[in-house]
Amino acid sequence: MIRRDRARRALDRHRWWFTRLLWLPVHTILFAAAVFFLVFALPGDPVLSMTNGRLTGEQLEQARARFGLTDSIWEQFARFMSDVLHLDLGTSMASGKPVLGEIITVLPATIELAVIGLTVTVLIALAGSFVLLARPHGFTSRVLRRYMDLAGALPDFVVGILLIVVFYTVLHIAPAPIGRFDPLLEEPNRITGFPLLDAVLDGNVAVATSMAGHLVLPVLALALYQSPVLMRLLSHAMHQAAQAPPTIFRISCGVRRRDVWLSILRRSLPAMVSMLGTMLGTLLGGAIVLEQLFGFGGLGKYLVSAVTLADATAIRGFLIVVGALTLVLFVLVDLTNMLLDPRRRPGSTGAER
Repeated sequence: MIRRDRARRALDRHRWWFTRLLWLPVHTILFAAAVFFLVFALPGDPVLSMTNGRLTGEQLEQARARFGLTDSIWEQFARFMSDVLHLDLGTSMASGKPVLGEIITVLPATIELAVIGLTVTVLIALAGSFVLLARPHGFTSRVLRRYMDLAGALPDFVVGILLIVVFYTVLHIAPAPIGRFDPLLEEPNRITGFPLLDAVLDGNVAVATSMAGHLVLPVLALALYQSPVLMRLLSHAMHQAAQAPPTIFRISCGVRRRDVWLSILRRSLPAMVSMLGTMLGTLLGGAIVLEQLFGFGGLGKYLVSAVTLADATAIRGFLIVVGALTLVLFVLVDLTNMLLDPRRRPGSTGAER
């Protein structure tokens, strides 16, 4: 009986993270089911579109049968869900290769761009928020407020086009937007799948430098588009934390200025992390679009190719992978929030510290 009570208390103590991890695969499966019907509802015949109408009559029916399109919708759905449960996203109708393998090959490059863009976005938001709090009436703060007013005014791909026009076409200080690195250089050996990281690990200084230069404009486009929203939220949270009783108490006790700033930042981070959770999907989508704009390839090129060829299997696989990745990121953000602020855990209580 005592052991059972201890086990129940231990389960209740860890329920805040355990249940979220438990629901993650359930949500992913439900999303996969929705993706199947969404793609199935798209107009047109994928085989007919992919072959540009070259197949007719019996040849067309044989091709459709080979891809399982002649079965009923429920037979196709049952087969699709069975494959998903076995981590099989099917075979591409265009290339004849496993979709999951193709996506895994190009996914790291897109994640690398999104992560670098997120890092720069956070750094800009942190720096701007500290300036707004330390010197609220200074010239820099006034400029930052005007910058925050522009949040979301221009999409990231429009910002990318403007950066290309200014820094490549007019000023000639940015590399041509025709790839991830100089076309005269050889691609580094694939080690992790992340292009810039592979170039560094491979010791290829020329390629790593070229990649870093080609990443400046797309990363800047992502950061300039996303950072005003994050800066607005973080500066507001830091302003509230600075006026809160814990901050006043620390200042009255003569706590070092650095420790006061760290306390303000710590109590403001949950708000920023929550916003990052909503921004991650946008960042990933922006990275996919900017990859196409700057000729990087990656998931953007894969999606465009799948849509152009009407490859329904590849489109489903793309949506499932991106959706699953987004769900995982949301769970990580949620857990990080509850680690930073235990009061956010279900059933917990406590005063602000």
